[in-house]
Amino acid sequence: MEVDALDPSAVGFASRLASDRWFCWEQPDRGGFALAGVGAAWEVVSRGPDRFDDVEAGCAEIARDRIAAEPADLPRGTGPVWVGGFAFAPEGGRAPLWSSLPPALVVMPELMLARVDGASFLTLAAVVSPDRSHGEATARLRSRVAALREASLPMLDPEPAGETLIRSARPPRSFESAVELATARIRDGELEKIVLAREVVVEATSAHDTAALYGALRELFPSCFCFCVGTPEAAFVGASPELLVRRSGAVAATAALAGSMRRSADPAVDDHLGEQLVRSAKDRNEHEIVARRIERTLRPYAVWVEAAREPELVRVANIQHLATPIHAQLAEPRSALELAGLLHPTPAVGGEPRDLATAAIEELEGMDRGWYAGPVGWMDATEDGELCVALRSALVRDREAHLYAGGGIVARSDPAAELAETEVKLEALLPLLAG
Repeated sequence: MEVDALDPSAVGFASRLASDRWFCWEQPDRGGFALAGVGAAWEVVSRGPDRFDDVEAGCAEIARDRIAAEPADLPRGTGPVWVGGFAFAPEGGRAPLWSSLPPALVVMPELMLARVDGASFLTLAAVVSPDRSHGEATARLRSRVAALREASLPMLDPEPAGETLIRSARPPRSFESAVELATARIRDGELEKIVLAREVVVEATSAHDTAALYGALRELFPSCFCFCVGTPEAAFVGASPELLVRRSGAVAATAALAGSMRRSADPAVDDHLGEQLVRSAKDRNEHEIVARRIERTLRPYAVWVEAAREPELVRVANIQHLATPIHAQLAEPRSALELAGLLHPTPAVGGEPRDLATAAIEELEGMDRGWYAGPVGWMDATEDGELCVALRSALVRDREAHLYAGGGIVARSDPAAELAETEVKLEALLPLLAG
C-alpha cells in the first residue's frame, strides 16, 4: 500500500528490534530509490555449490502458494520482496565472526518499505502454517506497524572517546608475497588473472554505530549501491560501485568493472590520472578479461548481448574505475537470483580461469572472505531485482569492524602498487570507522 513520504532506511534503523534481521538498500543518485526491511516472515538458507539453485527454489515455492493482495501495477521493488545475499565462496563464512550470515541467505521481511520515484510503499508479509493461525500473524503485523517510527540517521561522532586501534589481520608484507606468488603462476600459464584481498580490523573503545556509518556512506557515495544486511549479532555494510546484475523483465544489465586509479582534489590532476588509467595496458588487460567472461557467460541464455565498445570512467569519492556496461535480451525468463548465480564470481573479484582462480584465492589469501565480494541485493515477486558485488564493505560486530579490499592481479602487477591500491580502497570506510 502507498503511504506518506518517508526515508525507508531511517525507518528501518529506528524500528528494528534487537532480535530482528534487517536490510537497507539505496542508490541515492538513481532517483532516490530505496528499500528497507525489518523482521523475517520467511528465510531461505543454503550452502555449498548449489546454493543459488536452492535459494531460487525456496523463493519460488513460497511465491507459488502466496495470497497476493497487492495491486498488479505496483512499481518494481514493491510488494513482497526477497532481500539478502551470498558469501563469496560456496562454504564461505565459516569463521566465527560470520556466524549469523550463512553462505546463502534471503529473507522476506515482515515489513518492507520502498521509495520509488518519490512515492513510498509499505508491504506486510506473513507465512502461516498449521501451528500459526491467520489471526496470530495479523496481530503480530499490526503490532509491528504500530511500532514503526522514523528518526533521522545519526551523525558519526567526529571525536570518538578513547583510542581506536587499527591493524592488518595479516602483515602487509604477506599480501605482497601472495601477489608475487600469483604473478609467478600467471607467468607460468596456470592463471590469466586472480583477485587477492586483505582484511583490516578497526577496534573502537565503544560499539560502532552502524546507522551513522550507513548514513555517512549514502552521503559520500551517492552513485554507489549502499547496503546494510543486519542481524542481531552483526551488520554487513558497504557502498559498492559494482553492479553484478539488474533484471527488468526480459532485459539483464550488468557491467564489467576492473582497473582502478586514485583520485585527486585538483581537477586537472584528476583528469590526468583518469587518462593514465584509460591508457594503462595492465589495467586494460585486466578489464578486458572481466568483460569477455561476462559476455561469454550471458550469451547462451540471451537473444543478444551488447557491450560498449570502449570502457568508460566511473568516478566515486576516492577512486575511479574502468567500466563497460553490458546488456542482454534474455531468451527465456531467468530470475535476478538465477542470473546472479550464473555470473558470480566474475573475474573482477575472482579470476580467470574461474575454478582455478577460486582455489588459488583460498590458498593465497589465508582468510575467510565471508560475504565480502559476494552478491547482495533484492528480488521482487515478479523476479525482477538487482544485486551488487559487496565491495568497499565492512562486517561490524560491536566494537570491532572488519574491512576488506582487494585488487586484480595480472602478469604485470607490482606487489607494492597492489598493496597501495588496497589502501586507497580501504579509505572508503576506514576514516568513518577510525574517527
